[in-house]
Amino acid sequence: MNLKLRLSLMNFLEFAVWGAYLTCMGNYLGSAGLGEQIAWFYAIQGIVSIFMPTIMGIVADKYIQPQRLLGLCHLAAGVTMLGCWWLGHESGFGNELSDKSLFITLYAISVAFFMPTIALSNTVAFSALKKNNYDTVKDFPPIRVLGTIGFIATMWFVNCAVWDDGGFSFSLQEDVHKFQYTHMQFFVSGVLSILLCAYCFTLPECRQEKKENVSLMDSLGLSAFKLFKTKKMALFFIFSALLGMCLQVTNGYAGPFITSFKGSADAAVSTSFAANNATLLTSISQISEALCILMIPFFLKRFGIKVVMLMSMFAWVFRFGFFGIGNPAMPGVLLFILSCIVYGVAFDFFNVSGGIFVDQECAPSVKASAQGLFMMMTNGIGATVGTLAAGEIVNHYCTWQDGYLLGDWTTCWFIFAGFALIVGVSFGLVFNPEKKA
Repeated sequence: MNLKLRLSLMNFLEFAVWGAYLTCMGNYLGSAGLGEQIAWFYAIQGIVSIFMPTIMGIVADKYIQPQRLLGLCHLAAGVTMLGCWWLGHESGFGNELSDKSLFITLYAISVAFFMPTIALSNTVAFSALKKNNYDTVKDFPPIRVLGTIGFIATMWFVNCAVWDDGGFSFSLQEDVHKFQYTHMQFFVSGVLSILLCAYCFTLPECRQEKKENVSLMDSLGLSAFKLFKTKKMALFFIFSALLGMCLQVTNGYAGPFITSFKGSADAAVSTSFAANNATLLTSISQISEALCILMIPFFLKRFGIKVVMLMSMFAWVFRFGFFGIGNPAMPGVLLFILSCIVYGVAFDFFNVSGGIFVDQECAPSVKASAQGLFMMMTNGIGATVGTLAAGEIVNHYCTWQDGYLLGDWTTCWFIFAGFALIVGVSFGLVFNPEKKA
């Protein structure tokens, strides 16, 4: 098989594993008696992102070839995710989990081994492309886009797949046995993870390069913290963390929010297509994300990096605001669709342009560490704090009733939008990177 096709399949499976549960897990947790802990399930991803990718990076550099370590991590992630599925299966459809502590433990272990695989899959792809004299700048983006397609594919699958006494089927109608509401989403993720484990051992070798005179501080990426001595970089990383607080909010709560309309007294809303297919609707966000990646070079060249990052921050305002005033019935559902469309700008324009800014501003000796610090501030510290804070807000204004998270959602979304607005305005006022010739 062609090398680029092989790497594309790797990326497809890599993100398909994640897409099976990331945006719909909240609905299942509500029925499993863990609704008030939704924020913690997403915060765990941020917590392990602070240290696990670094640890596995060191292991890949010194002890185990990256493609093999990628497979082993997916094996551990897949087996423990199947453990989550089994606990749900033992408790039965629609019932509370009989052993919540074990479920949380297995989920935490699975996520701890999955999160490093995102960086490891990039390492494998870059190593194989360079070894075969491909241009990584030109050839990697189409490969990476297959990852987003994989994420969308499993979102669609768990949205429509049904498993009940009548066997397996697909449906776009209301059905409590849809995978998006049940423990079956973890089964899909676990099986795909184990399949990817086996596939990884067929990938080309990625030999370790011996690095001499590398300090422990450099190995752990701690040397990048010296960038905080520069006001410009310190402000950038602080705002990275603040914006990172928005990242997981809709992943955790968009599904339960849209599904909550099924508990509405308004029949037009409760029986609407959107209310019964929340995962399918939110997949528009990932489609937008894939398309917006292609727009970044034009916007960077036309407006500059500060304006592009400001576009991202204000896109978060619209992302949350549209959820606050929309509903699943026509014409309110159009606002939900707009929220999903602007997500591509909100997510990509900061994450990608921020990475470019770090690459431009940092010395070659700390580029890799600085990128790691950027990811830690956004997906680690920022996402963790933001998700937990969002959880407190949602739990204050909403409660689980008859399987739906009902309450004053509008206030929740407006609080999130207000926070993003304050961050955006503050960033525009205080962050002034020097213009490059």
